[in-house]
Amino acid sequence: MKQDKTEAALSDCSKAVELDPNYIRALLRRAELYERTEKLDEALEDYKAVLEKDPSIHQAREACMQLPRQIEERNEKLKKEMLGKLKDLGNLVLRPFGLSTENFQIKQDSSTGSYSINFVQNPNNNR
Repeated sequence: MKQDKTEAALSDCSKAVELDPNYIRALLRRAELYERTEKLDEALEDYKAVLEKDPSIHQAREACMQLPRQIEERNEKLKKEMLGKLKDLGNLVLRPFGLSTENFQIKQDSSTGSYSINFVQNPNNNR
């Protein structure tokens, strides 16, 4: 029920902004709703649009300083989750061959940013 109300409010705000792109209160409200529903990228866009129209709005200024860090933290968390799932999948595929993802070392070249993968026969002995 609460989510339905939030979605309806988001829709109303979007329609209001569509009709009048300079409607600051609608942009601000939509940014708050995006933030509440963890759509941080969209929230940041709206807060930036609010600041472009009225730089004196403290809430938008503060959000523009905090949201990039929150977005980065969320992205790092998602990246770790994804890598963990890929590792699990890799182990599932490698297990019948007596291998695991621990048998492969991935190193990034700091100058080029490219990666190299090396096979390690006994990964537990090399630690």
